[in-house]
Amino acid sequence: MRGKGGEFEVLLDGRVLFSKKAAGRFPDPEEILAMLPASG
Repeated sequence: MRGKGGEFEVLLDGRVLFSKKAAGRFPDPEEILAMLPASG
């Protein structure tokens, strides 16, 4: 999906897990992985 004006968001089921605009930076991969629900 294309962003607008430098926006970058990570979404899961329509919920924003990370917003570059809100944080002012890109996330670390480990940071995103820690936000994901455990699969099992």
